Amino acid sequence: MKSRLDRIRRTIRDAALRSGRSEIDIRLVGVSKRHRASEISLALEAGMTDIGENRIQEAAEKKPRIQQPARWHLIGPLQRNKARRALEIFDIVHTMDRREIVERIQFLLAEHWPGRNLPVLMQINIGREPQKAGVLPDEAGELGREILSNAPNLRLVGVMSIPPFVDEPEESRPFFCELRRLRDELEQRLGHPLPELSMGMSADYEVAIEEGATMVRIGTALFGSRSPEES
Repeated sequence: MKSRLDRIRRTIRDAALRSGRSEIDIRLVGVSKRHRASEISLALEAGMTDIGENRIQEAAEKKPRIQQPARWHLIGPLQRNKARRALEIFDIVHTMDRREIVERIQFLLAEHWPGRNLPVLMQINIGREPQKAGVLPDEAGELGREILSNAPNLRLVGVMSIPPFVDEPEESRPFFCELRRLRDELEQRLGHPLPELSMGMSADYEVAIEEGATMVRIGTALFGSRSPEES
């Protein structure tokens, strides 16, 4: 685990230098979907600080078994009926993508955690793929205004996307470029800073960093192959 983490950090450092930035500008989120709590503990002992989970129930089962402190990121779909459980587990949400979820999260925070200020990112369907979650690029401004105007307990900090599957990492570059341009445009339209760009996974995170990523979500390269899905 330590050798994998060190290798990833070297790659992040080199990609950051190529883009005129420092490695400290990029947050590594270890994606632990279908990996055991013991593996997460090893990663945290090796120096990881941020853990990303796709499934709320899976995170709920694993988190109590992990003693080390970590910042927990929800990087998978958020449904209304699991919103309260998500707020009990996660420190930051990457997948705000529709008004009803904004309204539900704001209601729960105001009702149960009135002093809490939850960092959130809008998930953008940058490839405009009908089967994928995320707000369409043309509708992101409206969702951003909804968060800023009507959700005082949500702190909008950036945007996130999963580009279409491609054969080569370089093929993801146009989508990363588009997401960065959209983020810059939204900052101007909303009059609100959006410092975080969550983009890039194990296969393409170098390209994502070169195009401005501030968070990269690394699973396989860090934890190895995932366990099979349970039937």
